[in-house]
Amino acid sequence: MNTIVLASNNNGKLAELRAMLAPLGLNLCAQSELGIAEAEEPFHTFVENALAKARHAARLSGLPALADDAGLCVDAFGGLPGVDTAFYATRFGYQKGDDNNVRALIEQMRGQVNRRAAMVSTLVAVRSVQDPEPLIAVGRVRGLIAQEPVGERGFGFDPVMFIPEFGRTFAQLPTEIKNANSHRGRAARAMVELMRERWLGDLEN
Repeated sequence: MNTIVLASNNNGKLAELRAMLAPLGLNLCAQSELGIAEAEEPFHTFVENALAKARHAARLSGLPALADDAGLCVDAFGGLPGVDTAFYATRFGYQKGDDNNVRALIEQMRGQVNRRAAMVSTLVAVRSVQDPEPLIAVGRVRGLIAQEPVGERGFGFDPVMFIPEFGRTFAQLPTEIKNANSHRGRAARAMVELMRERWLGDLEN
């Protein structure tokens, strides 16, 4: 197993996950490099959507696949936008996009006292489309929604995800520190261990 398809066309996710999975020595290629379009995501939970995306990429590529479904869960909104994070801005008349998502969130949070939120990443990996035992790893980071975007790094809601532990937003943190402490970083570390144990370990025995 040398190549795994990432079931995403998000360049930010691809760069982060390539760095995080580097210890395994595997080649992570984006599904777009293989001409694979994005899968439908009809479900209401991260794990169901990630599994659907991983199976879609595995079916069309014939290769093992890894999918990430991640999102922002805001306490004041009952955990939303959740799986609809990428399309958050479209609910309020804006075009889809990171900047508009941030703008819409700040507008909707105006006057909110409870600014607690969590970034959640669920990684699912399958060896084939029919893999009966997908690997599932979840990472979660709690923080506060900032009053205004701060920082130039990262993507998505990073500029407004304030992490009290660091006293900064994700977008202010150096890449290596963010990757080590982000929701996706935590999920990726767990996934690396699962792959070593379940997939690569099997090959060595």
